[in-house]
Amino acid sequence: MTLDDDEPQLNAEDAAERRTLKWVLGINATQVAVAGAGGILAQSTGLLGAALDNLGDAAVYVVALFAVGRGVAAKARAARLSGVLLIVMALVLLGEIVRRFVTGSEPIGWAMIVTAVVNAATNLLNLRLLRSHREQGVHLKASWIFTTNDMIANLGIVASGMAVMLLQSRLPDLLIGMVVVGIVIHGGWEILEHAREARTRPIRPRSTGIK
Repeated sequence: MTLDDDEPQLNAEDAAERRTLKWVLGINATQVAVAGAGGILAQSTGLLGAALDNLGDAAVYVVALFAVGRGVAAKARAARLSGVLLIVMALVLLGEIVRRFVTGSEPIGWAMIVTAVVNAATNLLNLRLLRSHREQGVHLKASWIFTTNDMIANLGIVASGMAVMLLQSRLPDLLIGMVVVGIVIHGGWEILEHAREARTRPIRPRSTGIK
């Protein structure tokens, strides 16, 4: 009799993964609210991009929770869904950047900096929580990639906020929004690559210790 790939087989390691993912999901939900509110108030495409990216992360963590304890095929499907979702959200952000370029916006530099710093600090916490689990399956590697992308994006938003204040221009915010789009698409593509490799990699039998 073989185990159904869709039925999770939980052990102590799986339980630890679940606890970690629940923590980062809760933290990420807070990030969505903070970055989203900051993006609206500061009229910042960079912060809206960060909020959108965080929303994608939340979806990834939910999918990763689903994959815990399941087989390689289920984990690969979960990661593939995450990658597609990330790329779709990046295209949505690109459309918003184009709209703001045409209609205009007045981003508030200091608000961008404060919000991005808070977001980056919580990303560090998420990375610390995920570090010991990132090699335990493609679904967790996807979570690590998403969170790393967030960290890079938030550092870029801090620099963009400084440029907005110094130059008194909306262009730095629009440019960082474009950079976030590139980061998000790259992350989504990388996750799809990992999912494909996981599906095609031959499964090695576990060693029994008998020679």
